[in-house]
Amino acid sequence: MRHSLAVLVLNKPGVLARISGLLSRRMFNIESIAAGYTEDPNITRITLVVQGDENILYQVVKQLSKLVDVIKIHELAAADSISRELALIKVRANDPGRRADIVNIVDIFRANVVDVNSETMVIELTGTEEKIDALCGMLREHGIVEMVRTGKICLDRGPGAAKDAPDNYLT
Repeated sequence: MRHSLAVLVLNKPGVLARISGLLSRRMFNIESIAAGYTEDPNITRITLVVQGDENILYQVVKQLSKLVDVIKIHELAAADSISRELALIKVRANDPGRRADIVNIVDIFRANVVDVNSETMVIELTGTEEKIDALCGMLREHGIVEMVRTGKICLDRGPGAAKDAPDNYLT
């Protein structure tokens, strides 16, 4: 099972490296990691996606909570949160017929063409992992040249914030 964690940390150099290093040394696989500033410039929010059962999740949280710079860890339940990824996909588009097909596919997925040259087009899509996978499946026949994805970011639904959430795991 996949677990999404919102990890609030002090905005200091090296914190992300310490977190990823700690988890890799303990043989936990990070499926996705995204970090960025929050509404407070002194706090960074890291969204981690890890695979495993409840015991693995407990161990990940227990190890993370030992780090001095970690302020709070909150699990984001899929049913109670909104998650998105961003993808940039470069596809081969060297003839007008192919370009028209790609534009039609892009429109269906509500994506955007953000760059065009004589050989390729770059498509931007924000959505769920499944939506991005579906677009990639449609574009494969046109030839995906290159692709990059941000990894999952999540927010709980409702009026509260992760910093105000109860410490579900910290002891």
